[in-house]
Amino acid sequence: MKDFSIALQDKIDIIIQKWIAAVRSDDRLEAAKELTYNGVRDGVPFVLQAIATMLSQSQESDFQTLVEKSLEHGTLRAQQGYDAEEIAREYRLLRWVIFSVLEPELLTASAAEVSRAYRLIDTAIDEVIGKCFQTYTLERLRELEELQNQLKLTNQELTRLVRANQENLSHLAHELKTPLASIIGYSDLFLRQQQKHPELKDTVPNLGHIEKVLTNGRQLLRLINDTLEISRYEAGNIKLQLSTINLQEAIATVIEIVEPLAKAKGLKIAVECDSRLDRVVTDYLRLQQIITNLASNAIRYTEAGTVTVTSQLLSETHWSICVVDTGIGIASEDCDRIFQPYFRADNNRGSYIPDSTGLGLAIVDRLVKLLQGKIELTSQIGLGSSFTVIFPYLSTDGGGEN
Repeated sequence: MKDFSIALQDKIDIIIQKWIAAVRSDDRLEAAKELTYNGVRDGVPFVLQAIATMLSQSQESDFQTLVEKSLEHGTLRAQQGYDAEEIAREYRLLRWVIFSVLEPELLTASAAEVSRAYRLIDTAIDEVIGKCFQTYTLERLRELEELQNQLKLTNQELTRLVRANQENLSHLAHELKTPLASIIGYSDLFLRQQQKHPELKDTVPNLGHIEKVLTNGRQLLRLINDTLEISRYEAGNIKLQLSTINLQEAIATVIEIVEPLAKAKGLKIAVECDSRLDRVVTDYLRLQQIITNLASNAIRYTEAGTVTVTSQLLSETHWSICVVDTGIGIASEDCDRIFQPYFRADNNRGSYIPDSTGLGLAIVDRLVKLLQGKIELTSQIGLGSSFTVIFPYLSTDGGGEN
């Protein structure tokens, strides 16, 4: 009887290369596009070697390695941001590549030999997917538990601060209602299905419910953290940590963070930095927060075109950062209110973005004031917006204000 084990062993490298190429070219595998070659490959070579032992007629099947690597793979894919469908699709592609590479050997084998090879490989892939889903689910549940703990802690802090400032409580309650309702609804649906059909706990629909809970939980946590940031400012609890920074490097760090969001929408990010701003005295983390909020806000409200981030030395006493987008724009009557907490301009052009908390620009406004700067806004409906932040120039070179 023909032994396909040796053929598979000899072609593992070819299979890996073709499989990674197929994964990266598949539009439905978005998570893989953000990973390195090694990140996609992970433990798949060990899985293939274990499958080869299952095909062998002369050596004992290495089923233990198959199980171990599958369990590790599920945890890793959860950490890498895969959803359940992407994992299943990834392994379906692996099955297809294996058989396409082994096709010359399969064509020369008997029907019984081909049937055996197909059965063993299918069984191995099914086992891998099952074990992978098992640890993937556990990792997602661990993330959910961690998120719930964070929510409890931040909620305690929020409760303490809200008692001292009730002005925005009704707005906050309204914003919290949607993600909370979604979390409760999908959690209830997941628990009911698991109680009625415990054998279906690792299925794609149930994993999808977990994904929705996590997504809404993260949105809720972001909303709470933004609210806390506003409250800390109002209470005077934000302390500046001044240091000398290279502004160009600070902006580059922010661009690395927000660039995936822009790429996902097909937007371009242009950066123009004044090289003279290489020794600016400011609070690095607060400045990064300002730039990040302005850039992510520009991306969120722009569907096509470019987001431009520019830094400039205006004079011996002042410098600026300007974020310009080609987005939906802001009506003139809303420009004065756009920095108020929870306010979002309504221009009937889809400005109410689902993941917006309505606090990003309010935080920017307060942090700019904390850094003794000012923010200027110009905008036109349908053409885009320009946010310019101007700061006093503090330099360790002896120039500017001290």
